[in-house]
Amino acid sequence: MTDGPNGSERVPSRDRRRFPGISSRAYEHPADRSALVALRKLSGFDTVFKALSGLLPERSLRLMYLSDSVRVSDQQFVHLNDMLRDACYILDLEKVPPMYVNQDPQPNAMCIGLDEPVIVLTTGLVELLDEEEMRAVVGHEVGHALSGHAVYRTILLFLTNLALKVAWIPLGNVAIMAIVTGLREWFRKSELSADRAGLLVGQDLQASMRGLMKLAGGNHLHEMNVDSFLAQAEEYERGGDLRDSVLKILNVLPRSHPFTTVRAAELKKWAASRDHQRIMDGHYPRRDEDKDTSVSDSFKESATHYADSVRNSKDPLMGLVRDIAGGAGDLGGKLRDTVFGSGRSGGSGRQGTDGPDAPSDGK
Repeated sequence: MTDGPNGSERVPSRDRRRFPGISSRAYEHPADRSALVALRKLSGFDTVFKALSGLLPERSLRLMYLSDSVRVSDQQFVHLNDMLRDACYILDLEKVPPMYVNQDPQPNAMCIGLDEPVIVLTTGLVELLDEEEMRAVVGHEVGHALSGHAVYRTILLFLTNLALKVAWIPLGNVAIMAIVTGLREWFRKSELSADRAGLLVGQDLQASMRGLMKLAGGNHLHEMNVDSFLAQAEEYERGGDLRDSVLKILNVLPRSHPFTTVRAAELKKWAASRDHQRIMDGHYPRRDEDKDTSVSDSFKESATHYADSVRNSKDPLMGLVRDIAGGAGDLGGKLRDTVFGSGRSGGSGRQGTDGPDAPSDGK
């Protein structure tokens, strides 16, 4: 067996590739990467946020987990400790972050902290996943740590709690919630990044898919099917009309994570991409090159990604955006059809004058 970090000899026997010196830019979603590159370039950024640590609940959280959770070690949850060291070894994270198991039936995991990241797994998650599925989750959280997401997750938790406390002040929580909404949008993209890190650690796409299915449907794999699960994501994206598109936006706004079917579809797409193959072949950005990264180039990549997403999306709202951008001739008619369906007869010249018994889609 190969030595792991800190002299550990607990790297599992299954042969998996290691990525020495890998930069988190290698697996980060373009929107996540552009934000992080810009923040890292800000002089004194880390110092400012660490100065805020006295205002944030980090110390309280650390004490809470230390006093009321089980710390993973060579004596406690040994199999999780082996996975953690293995994940840090594969992604070449020098300092292994502390990890705790917290009694909570809700399956969940998170990476928080300003000075040092802390990983927390709930008992609901530990009991739900098998070894390879859990390996992807631990890699997911180590990916958060390598990217520095823990800092922003801690701030998001603080601001969310603050918004609840000042909700009684007129307009007091409006500005805070605007920041929280922006942070949530970024954090949803950071979850896609961490899913990719989990795949790099586990190197088992089917295990990653199974884990996401279990988060959606519980421990009933014999009742679930990966292809059918991914088909749900396809149906979710293309289905409905403009009203459904708006509801999708409203549904996702309060969430810190993308929907599980969407995560599964995004991860499968990335696993089949040239970018993923290059990483597996050993061609990836190195950490020692991070300081030379161009902010403008990162934003261009992000803008290109969003433009491609709009161009390739099957969502009705995105279709309308493409029509507007392309100067659609009958924009009013397209808007009507997008909102109310396009099942009306188009060849009679009597659109909009059908009687009450005229057939329409979706009824």
